[in-house]
Amino acid sequence: MYDVIADMGPSFLGSRLKRLAERLQAGAMATIAEAGLPLQPGHMAILAALRGGAMTIGQLSEVIGISQPAVTRSVGQLVALGILDRATCADQRTRRLALTAAGEAAAQQAATDLWPRIGVAAEELLADLSAPFLPQIAAIERALDAASIAERAARARPGGLRLREFEPALAADFHDINAQWIGAMFALEPTDREVLENPQSRIIAPGGTILFVEAPGLGVVGTCALQKTGPTSFELTKMGVRESARGLKAGEFLLAAMIDRARTLGADPLYLLTNAKCAAAIHLYAKLGFVHDAGIMARYGTRYARCNVAMLYRGQP
Repeated sequence: MYDVIADMGPSFLGSRLKRLAERLQAGAMATIAEAGLPLQPGHMAILAALRGGAMTIGQLSEVIGISQPAVTRSVGQLVALGILDRATCADQRTRRLALTAAGEAAAQQAATDLWPRIGVAAEELLADLSAPFLPQIAAIERALDAASIAERAARARPGGLRLREFEPALAADFHDINAQWIGAMFALEPTDREVLENPQSRIIAPGGTILFVEAPGLGVVGTCALQKTGPTSFELTKMGVRESARGLKAGEFLLAAMIDRARTLGADPLYLLTNAKCAAAIHLYAKLGFVHDAGIMARYGTRYARCNVAMLYRGQP
């Protein structure tokens, strides 16, 4: 299924992290409910902070790192539940918050049962990552302390598109970009799945290549492959661009680069197979030097059930 938040890359980082946090908190909420505590995940940081002693709203906000209005809402809920109590300080103007007896019991149960179990579950999620995740979060937080997203966006001057060569870490992008557009317009055929799931063995190892186009702020937005089909013949295939890159001319940039790469490989012929429904793509192919060719259709067109257009690269006039 198409995932618009993931597809938008770094531009939607906040939304993706929020979605991830909601999934994590939903699991924590179920664990809290199973333990019989009338609390929410958002209450836990307050309990943890107040185990060390009473604090004001301002102090809680500072040590937890969230806004005072958000802390105030959670405190109101905890006071209503009998978990917290307000006490007037010596200056009579400030109130400090402290755990009640019920709050102490809840915090003790959380510290000895809930937090360790949820921590073990989180460690399982992080175990297979290639680099420690929590230090990376800390680094992002420090960077935001230095300059917010708003400040960074105000001074950002997005540069041009750039090419990236295939590497195993980009195999998922190759699969997902192509699976999205093929699935939206047609149906994935066995030959599609074989190539998309095995790009190293089906494209790279036999002498072909895969290129990607990356856009500032959006990450990898498009990909295209040259598949070797004979001693010198190459098929331009699996070309797709994400919806997030619409208007950036990423497809034309990528296609021009792939034609140049085909020249360096001595591609003869260089051809492609497509469908008349892909009118915008066919127009782009023609613009950059491809022409309709009955011989290519007869020789290669049976590869895909959806193929009713075959084009041969002749070069731009």
